Amino acid sequence: CLLPCSLTVRNQEEERARRTSHELQAEGIPNCEESPAPTLEEVNAWAQSFDKLMLTPAGRNAFREFLRTEFSEENMLFWIACEELKQESNKSVIEEKARLIYEDYISILSPKEVSLDSRVREVINRNMLEPSQHTFDDAQLQIYTLMHRDSYPRFMNSAIYKDLLRSLSEKSTEA
Repeated sequence: CLLPCSLTVRNQEEERARRTSHELQAEGIPNCEESPAPTLEEVNAWAQSFDKLMLTPAGRNAFREFLRTEFSEENMLFWIACEELKQESNKSVIEEKARLIYEDYISILSPKEVSLDSRVREVINRNMLEPSQHTFDDAQLQIYTLMHRDSYPRFMNSAIYKDLLRSLSEKSTEA
């Protein structure tokens, strides 16, 4: 979602507010985070480090679009869900979000299951007895590292990244 999608997100949020939480579970999150279109400077910075890419919503959206082509978008979705959980302070909301994250990304029954080692799975299972904002920290770090080592180098060589860079470069030479 390289175009600004604030209108789409706003409409989805209004519709979401009208529905029950059970219906939300099946829906997942919007196709992209709300973000302005990236600048040429931002897109160039993404090539400097994975951290710079992940710091901006536009970077996460472009990378997520790439992950979708590799059938590994669940890694980004899981990472974003963990970031949202960390911002939560209400105990009952934390428990509900943790349960949904577990069902969506950790459960072996989930079609969006992320790839985690057995040690991290054991930590999560212990943490789920009393969920907190940090229940998935080890898993989130493992997925972040996986995306950094595995998907990020391919993203930097992808048509998605190169086309975005080219179009922004052309715009800046026209200006």
